[in-house]
Amino acid sequence: MTQATYHIPALLAETLEALDIRPDGTYVDATYGGGGHSRAILDRLAGEGRLLGFDQDEEAVERAVVDPRFTIVHGNFRFLSNFLRYYRVDGVDGILADLGVSFHHFDDPERGFSFRWEGALDMRMNRRAPRSAAWLLANSDAARLASIFKTYGELPQARRLADAIVRARATAPVETVERLLEIARPLINPRQEKKELAQLFQALRIEVNDETGALRQLLEQALKTLKPGGRLAIITYHSIEDRMVKNFMKTGNLEGTVDKDFFGRSLAPMKLLTSRPVVASEAEVAANPRSRSAKLRVAVKL
Repeated sequence: MTQATYHIPALLAETLEALDIRPDGTYVDATYGGGGHSRAILDRLAGEGRLLGFDQDEEAVERAVVDPRFTIVHGNFRFLSNFLRYYRVDGVDGILADLGVSFHHFDDPERGFSFRWEGALDMRMNRRAPRSAAWLLANSDAARLASIFKTYGELPQARRLADAIVRARATAPVETVERLLEIARPLINPRQEKKELAQLFQALRIEVNDETGALRQLLEQALKTLKPGGRLAIITYHSIEDRMVKNFMKTGNLEGTVDKDFFGRSLAPMKLLTSRPVVASEAEVAANPRSRSAKLRVAVKL
């Protein structure tokens, strides 16, 4: 597999413009993946510039670009502050996070991210993590599974799916993609099968990797680590992430509550630069259909 097909970065030109990269600046690519965004940032940095790339997947780390200005961090971006302290970085000029899953993960049957392939239900971004999707399906009660499917997959049949899984696992473990499809397909609308199966697998992946919890921690730490005037650029792919990012960029908190001073002036620590999210052009969607759901939001620290 070539580096180019490992992952095609979404909204690349728009993201670079959003970061307003300074040649001598210090930047973080919180989701290194195939390195597409990182390489483009490095192209715009001078010799004194610096870039740190985060990824919890060993394969991404092993494939990381070698450049004296670049540091690959084998870890989850939820530990951003700790790793920046470790590498003696006092503040950064920009942080990028592309929250999409790499092509490599979807296209590798061994990882279990896609319903298109037979294989084990894994779905761990960090393969050293103890809890896979199979573990989740074996150890969660029906109420918990229904909540996951409803919250992260927005599936109207969430409770029926959860009940069916609990009944099925009493006779045989739900450990493979094929076994889960066998249980789910009778409850899926045939006219929307691909969409609803994608939503089911998305819900499991988000829960297995605690993606919303990690994003919450990233946002809170980004605000602390950005220098005044620093940019935060985040690409999301579903409504929960997008709502979290929008609220935080507008108000500095995840609830979207606007704090004001005595005179009624906003005390928000950031300014949202994108009143509407930036989305992929028709040309990009044609070249990379997975960019269709990408939404870029950008804010500057005041």
